[in-house]
Amino acid sequence: MINVLGFGLAIGLGITHVLVGRSLVLNKFPKERWASFAGGVSIAYVFLNVFPELSHTQTEIEDWEHWLVNYFENHVYLLSLVGLSLFYALERLARRSRNHNHKMHGKNETESGVFWFHIAFFAVYNAVLGYLFRESAVHGVVDCILLFFALGLHFVVNDVALRRHHRQAYDHVGRWILAVSIVAGWLVGAITALNEGAIAVTWALIAGGVVFNVLKEEMPEDGKSDVSFFVGGMLLYVLLLSF
Repeated sequence: MINVLGFGLAIGLGITHVLVGRSLVLNKFPKERWASFAGGVSIAYVFLNVFPELSHTQTEIEDWEHWLVNYFENHVYLLSLVGLSLFYALERLARRSRNHNHKMHGKNETESGVFWFHIAFFAVYNAVLGYLFRESAVHGVVDCILLFFALGLHFVVNDVALRRHHRQAYDHVGRWILAVSIVAGWLVGAITALNEGAIAVTWALIAGGVVFNVLKEEMPEDGKSDVSFFVGGMLLYVLLLSF
């Protein structure tokens, strides 16, 4: 049952990328409200799921005999900081490319090379989350559904940010690549068990990206946020986890 449910939910996460830009439901509500709600859920997810998972990741890295990670065996949070920095640099690259393209060619979107680099990075990001989503299925139906809920809202706001940077290129190609990458990550997890140490290192890097994307997009700027919806989303996820 878990496998069928998990695969269906993984497909649901992929569909989020495909359909969110055309969602009539989201268009009916002010963006500051649903973005703040998503931000609250995602912040709760980071503190209650991502950070505790990093403690487990520390153990996995310590057990992995590999010269490349010997230095990092006691520095899992340093790896996450590296991941956060990489995603920050990627965001800066996309913004600079979009501004340059707008100034030079009147197009408010990134240049082609930056688009493909950005999408490739997020495809790996989604694939790792898809793999870990498959891993979480062993903990039960409720945990699987709660993770789907948190990741779904996280992907909604990520999708809005990527569409803002890449416009038509994202609609025509990017969203489909990200949708497929989620399901592909899940399938890899279902077919084979990858090296736990390698997955631990990758997750530590990706966790930094999750934190950055939450802080960047899911906590709207002053004047464009709704504190009540933010707190409501956070408390809802906390309450759901307590059952």
